[in-house]
Amino acid sequence: MHVKSGDTVILLSGKEKGLKGKILKVIPEKSRVIVEGRNLVKRHQKPNPLIGLEGGIIEREAAIHSSNVLLYSDKAGKGVRTQRRYVGSDGSLFASKSEAAASYDNVPNRIPKVRYSAQTDERWE
Repeated sequence: MHVKSGDTVILLSGKEKGLKGKILKVIPEKSRVIVEGRNLVKRHQKPNPLIGLEGGIIEREAAIHSSNVLLYSDKAGKGVRTQRRYVGSDGSLFASKSEAAASYDNVPNRIPKVRYSAQTDERWE
């Protein structure tokens, strides 16, 4: 997925379009994310005295499809598109794993990948 838990994102659609929030949880098998304080829904909860759960109407965040959020860039002050890039030995970025491996003298077992925005020249680990 193009976003990770803890990222700041901007919502692209829905009633809260244009608002920012932090990702609390990522659900990759459903391609959904839960954003802090956004897409709030009300749930009617039954009390359960055995586990000390109070009843009532509870507000919580609902999942949003990951295509409806965009990674927020502080540099640009807006949401930016990202792409995956492989990091070479000197920190330069490569589009393919083989190009990045060619830049190393001793090729490591795992070549690091980063999310990169060509628009702002930013990297996210």
